[in-house]
Amino acid sequence: MRIGVFTQPPTVSAAVEEVRRVADAGFASVWMPQIFGIDAVTALTVAAREVPDVELGTAVVPTFPRHPMMLAAQALTLQQVAGGRFTLGIGLSHQLVIEGMLGFSWDKPVRHLREYLSILLPLVRGEASEFEGETLTGKLALDIPDAAPVPVLVAALGSQMLGVAGRMAEGTVTWMTGPATIGDHVAPTIGAAAAEAGRPAPRVVCALPVCVTDDEAAARERAAEQFQMYGFLPSYRAMLDREGAAGPADVAIVGDAAAVAAGVERVREAGATEFVAVPYGNREATLEVLADLR
Repeated sequence: MRIGVFTQPPTVSAAVEEVRRVADAGFASVWMPQIFGIDAVTALTVAAREVPDVELGTAVVPTFPRHPMMLAAQALTLQQVAGGRFTLGIGLSHQLVIEGMLGFSWDKPVRHLREYLSILLPLVRGEASEFEGETLTGKLALDIPDAAPVPVLVAALGSQMLGVAGRMAEGTVTWMTGPATIGDHVAPTIGAAAAEAGRPAPRVVCALPVCVTDDEAAARERAAEQFQMYGFLPSYRAMLDREGAAGPADVAIVGDAAAVAAGVERVREAGATEFVAVPYGNREATLEVLADLR
């Protein structure tokens, strides 16, 4: 199982340096979110120019604020620079953000995803889009030479979303989803959808908080505080409930080197194809232990 690192730098320069550090440590990939800071695609484009050999990914870019044509153009531009090392992770975000902060309609989010992918996927594969849906239309082609096709992962947790991801995209990227839920829900659901559609086995990228420490109780208390909001967002709350977890601290991989290695191994055994560590607390020690597992 390939191991990557999640980073959320405040500046483009910091992003380049973080990507370089992770690459130099021998990790397979570096992933950035699009939340309320710098633009992840732009930052990774600069990093791709400066740092060779490591895979770059977004986890994730929300779909609603960007028309799929625009996101495809950004992704292909990054891929042109990266030489095929970029994976585009997309997601719906949350009703609280999309309706409450941005004013978009959250009506029928699965339909939105299906229509979005119907336009995005042909474009990032270098093909023309000829799609007209209920809410989105894309009838165009892009001319971005020397850009390899961009693999697309969908942040899918519920059964319907996993079904769309399996039938249309290259896989899924999850957050706050423990190994039991990966094993009995995420991996089999998306795998069955991909098989039914005659598609290759999907990538299942699992991201979780990780902390190497001698004080597990304190580290879990810190995780409960640092990641508490994810325990209240409905999509993550549903996955925590499936796992039998009271909150984010219960799915964090925490403990000494042996405990962290065992936690990562449980993720692999559950069916994840890639693990993305979100280091917190003792970052350097955590990355050192994870580097030995890659």
